[in-house]
Amino acid sequence: MRLSPALWSTPAAYLNHAAPDLPVLFFSPATLQDTARRFLAGFPGLVTYAVKANDGDAVLDNLMTAGIEAFDVASPFEMEKIRARNPRAVLHYNNPVRSEAEIRIALGYGMASWSVDDPFELDKLLAAGLPDRTEIAVRLRLPVAGAAYHFGAKFGADPDLAVALLKRVAEAGFVPAMTFHPGTQCEAASAWVTYIEASADVARRAGVRLARLNVGGGFPSHRTGDAPALEVIFAAIGEATARAFGADAPALVCEPGRGLVAESFTLAARIKAIRHDGSVFLNDGIYGGLAELPIVGNIDRITVLGEEGWRTGAAVERVVFGPTCDSLDRLKGAVGLPADARPGDYVVFRGLGAYSTATVTRFNGYGAIEIVTTDFPG
Repeated sequence: MRLSPALWSTPAAYLNHAAPDLPVLFFSPATLQDTARRFLAGFPGLVTYAVKANDGDAVLDNLMTAGIEAFDVASPFEMEKIRARNPRAVLHYNNPVRSEAEIRIALGYGMASWSVDDPFELDKLLAAGLPDRTEIAVRLRLPVAGAAYHFGAKFGADPDLAVALLKRVAEAGFVPAMTFHPGTQCEAASAWVTYIEASADVARRAGVRLARLNVGGGFPSHRTGDAPALEVIFAAIGEATARAFGADAPALVCEPGRGLVAESFTLAARIKAIRHDGSVFLNDGIYGGLAELPIVGNIDRITVLGEEGWRTGAAVERVVFGPTCDSLDRLKGAVGLPADARPGDYVVFRGLGAYSTATVTRFNGYGAIEIVTTDFPG
């Protein structure tokens, strides 16, 4: 992947000029910075960026320019990448499963917070020689609806275990905190409210005052319908925390990834072929920039650009395949594309900045995606 230094007004301007035959991701720094400032202004606490969503150099640089100074890092690679850009950045290590070697490396980078969800993982931290008064956050899991998919099967402690872990953290002399993740693309503010209330109950049962509560990521991006009401979620988080904890309310932290970066990228994939049955083959698919669509679901922010301009035909439901020779390389269900779409046209997908570049493979020789800078993503 390479980032073009040229600045284009819109994706259409570049596509009409260059007629690229490889997929293109259009990056709008202004959009990314605006979104970052929206979080900084609206969320009632510390905003950290989940680097896993998109670790592109330009993404990290623009987030720092916008005022993001804290980062959720899940691996030594991500730690090194942030430290190289900002030696004073605040790092939170909220991947709760770590090897002893990874813990040693993380100690060298200086972590402001660590998370745990299992007694054996806490044992590793207690034996690792963490500095005095280091923050350790117990990660809670609940069967809460409202997200596209959940992390509870992989991470998190049930409430009874969370109580026991939190007691151990406090007894060992570390700074007790809690964290949770309501699930990716969570549009229900009630999910955060439920988790906050449960976190307050865990803290009361443990007899521990929380220094901080990390309300996780999961903040939704604009994929279908109207844009998510992020400010409604921010307000619900603040109100629920004050109500559940009262005078002992902990400081709040969030770690958006998708919600921060998604809107700043638009993907253009070229139509390679339209078959006799109406199915469409693109030059990008699930092993490239469209990796998330079969998991999180298709988006409806899709347009088609032809040589003469934007296609305006009535939408026709089509099966859409990627370019590889794997039959699994297709989007879920059917996608509504204009009836007048033609081979050589560009299918333009809005809001694909999260988990697009981060998960691209070169399977079957595909996956070469150019990144072009634009004033606006659409």
